[in-house]
Amino acid sequence: MLIVMCLAIPGKVVNIEKDKAKVDFGEGVLREVNVTLVSAKVGEYVLVHAGYAIQVLDEKEALETLRLWNQILDAELETRHEQKS
Repeated sequence: MLIVMCLAIPGKVVNIEKDKAKVDFGEGVLREVNVTLVSAKVGEYVLVHAGYAIQVLDEKEALETLRLWNQILDAELETRHEQKS
């Protein structure tokens, strides 16, 4: 059985030009994102999937999501480290 999961990651809009925005995903990662599906403003957080902002998030929700992602990534790195030992 194949399980497919789609992910959407929150990021902070730092610049908007027409239908494209520069979005900061943290750790120095900036990407160009299409914002035609949402009404985002500079300084707001958006949920991004496949290069498109699909939802505007409030800051509290975005930061909580990022915190949870970091926990998942840390656990994955720890698991891989333990498997190599």
